Amino acid sequence: MILPEVRDPRLVTIRRGGLLSDEDHRLLALWAAECAEHVLPLFETEAHSDARPRDAIAAARAWARGEMAMMVARATGGHAMAAARPLRGAARFAAYAAGQAACVGHVPEHDLGAAAYAIKAARAADPNDGSAGRRERDWQRDQLPERVRALVLEDQARRNAICWSVFED
Repeated sequence: MILPEVRDPRLVTIRRGGLLSDEDHRLLALWAAECAEHVLPLFETEAHSDARPRDAIAAARAWARGEMAMMVARATGGHAMAAARPLRGAARFAAYAAGQAACVGHVPEHDLGAAAYAIKAARAADPNDGSAGRRERDWQRDQLPERVRALVLEDQARRNAICWSVFED
């Protein structure tokens, strides 16, 4: 569960009655794609012939550039999540991160889904390293566009508990 029961209007697009601009929505999608791509090798090492997660990351970026319809990107994300289901551990979480990234166009709050699953992938890839998740989280934060940085950090604090507490120190 990564979506809150009560939506933050700052993460609802203006056309749906919220406060999120189209530009910021696109930035969230691009950041989510970066987060997912960073851990994608963990999936591709295990399932190298399955392009669905890579396609989902490309779909997130294509949607952000206005080159793909939201529903197509969202469906591509669903295919990436289907690729995750038979797997376990880091590969599974990496595929889920890609799927979440492709769904940001539909629901902006999926950005934290991509980030959280990427952190879970990093942790699962190196379970004996207690700082693996923190390093991934810090890398993600370094990638945040300044324009949406405060919004994402506040959202991480707000939704940390429903995102497996991966955003805390």
